[in-house]
Amino acid sequence: MNIEFLKENMMGPNAWLMAEELTANLPLKKGMRVLDLGCGRGLTSVFLAEKFGVQVFAVDLWTSATENYERFKQAEVSDLIVPLQFDALQLPFAEGFFDAVVSVDSYHYFGNNDTYFEKALKPILKKDAIVAIAFPGMKYEVHGNIPEEMKPLWEAEALEMWHSIDWWKPKFTPHLKDFRIAEMDCFDRAWNDWLSCNNPYAVEDRLMIETDNGRFMNLIKFTGSIC
Repeated sequence: MNIEFLKENMMGPNAWLMAEELTANLPLKKGMRVLDLGCGRGLTSVFLAEKFGVQVFAVDLWTSATENYERFKQAEVSDLIVPLQFDALQLPFAEGFFDAVVSVDSYHYFGNNDTYFEKALKPILKKDAIVAIAFPGMKYEVHGNIPEEMKPLWEAEALEMWHSIDWWKPKFTPHLKDFRIAEMDCFDRAWNDWLSCNNPYAVEDRLMIETDNGRFMNLIKFTGSIC
């Protein structure tokens, strides 16, 4: 991956690095249809196409399909990726269409409830489809006792989405077999890559990560397959 391309298109902790760890042991194969849900500027879509040769449907609400198509052409993988601009709450796909779903640093925006996975996402996945999702979280629930030094640095909207492994686990255990959920090993590297960018949002995040100092925040990954 071209470093400049990577830095230009990061929107948070290094999604390419997160995707590498998330998919390290997954049986993704050429010819599979993979939904990249909340793909942002398409880094994870490029990764999936390059690494596995799968057919990627790159869906994002805020990034235009045309802009992502230009990025996919630049990365020379546009023949493997379909860029789409849709709301994750209104996915226009047939039931049982996808062999896998991968979602990096986006699921917590729309899936942090008891109904989204079962009602919106599961129906468009085949039986035995691979599920691989990673997002920012917390080492434990802090919402009832927010550390004073973090209050100015954590936005209320973000806190509503950042939860612990124990909070997330029951959202998926009824629907997935071979379910595994854990903290990601790449936390420091993924955040440091983002914080080294000149993106103004990255600059804003520097004090938050420095103040947290590994005490509260984490990155969470889980994998499994549809029952």
